[in-house]
Amino acid sequence: MTQTSTSPTTRLMGRLFADPAIPVVVAGCIVLLAIGGAIYPAFLSPGYLLQQLQIAAFLGVIAAGATLVILLGHIDLSVPSAITAVAVVTTTVGGSSSPELAALAIPIGLLTGALIGLINGIGVAVLRLPSMVWTLAMNSMLMGAVVFFTGGFKPRGIAPPLSVSLALDKTAGMPNAFLFWVAVMVVIWLLLSRSIYGRYLFATGNSEKAVYLSGIRVRLVTTLTFVAAGVFTAIGAILLAGYANQAYQGMGDAYLLPVITAVVIGGTSILGGRGSYAGTVVGALFITLLSSILSVLQMPEAFRQIVFGLIILSMLLIRRFERKYS
Repeated sequence: MTQTSTSPTTRLMGRLFADPAIPVVVAGCIVLLAIGGAIYPAFLSPGYLLQQLQIAAFLGVIAAGATLVILLGHIDLSVPSAITAVAVVTTTVGGSSSPELAALAIPIGLLTGALIGLINGIGVAVLRLPSMVWTLAMNSMLMGAVVFFTGGFKPRGIAPPLSVSLALDKTAGMPNAFLFWVAVMVVIWLLLSRSIYGRYLFATGNSEKAVYLSGIRVRLVTTLTFVAAGVFTAIGAILLAGYANQAYQGMGDAYLLPVITAVVIGGTSILGGRGSYAGTVVGALFITLLSSILSVLQMPEAFRQIVFGLIILSMLLIRRFERKYS
């Protein structure tokens, strides 16, 4: 009796497309490319497509943290103000007159994101408060802290040179932001599929009570997840600060719905326990292409928010019917 063997590439593709949402979103990206090319011929030029990969990288990095939190069965609504707060802190430190302090801009920015994630984790895991309510309150407090710190004016400072290089420069013709995003993809893949933490994360998302009764430290897993999400949000904020070479109030306001939408349309269940970062990657590409087409059509921001909201609601309804008839 002979055994059939499959190549590593075949197994990888099988896992990648295990969720039917992923090939559907990939097909959607192809359709958007066709529509974009028909509306605006330069849409399919190499330079424009590379620019889309660069922009998608910012969304994809931030959505990495959101993916972890949603896989856990929670949601983080502090992302907009966390982006702004980290960007303000990073550029303020980066513009310091002390070279020694300015060199610490990125580490301090990352620590700020981790601290925000830690506070979120404590509120959800230790105080047992609903993540939606706690993180929404955190978003409001961070917004107030930024306004208080800046006095309501444009923040002073400059982005660290490394963040500018990662956000704007290219290596071998490819945007550094996209190459960095690829590195994040590898890290998340290893984290979710090759670590004990990943197994605990999926298990907790499926049934927190069962995981707790099995002896796993659910509070620690939850707290670490929010800290990791805070770090990925901080990385995205630092890249955005480098892209604009500054920080400004409301810098992260445009990212809450796109981040959640990218995660949800990629097949990650909003109830936790099922999904992958591969889905989030194609979701981020889809949202970026859709936003670009809406920009070309000069659609107002309000219309874009309506579109993102409709996508989220549609995916929730689809998932509900899947659970009902499966």
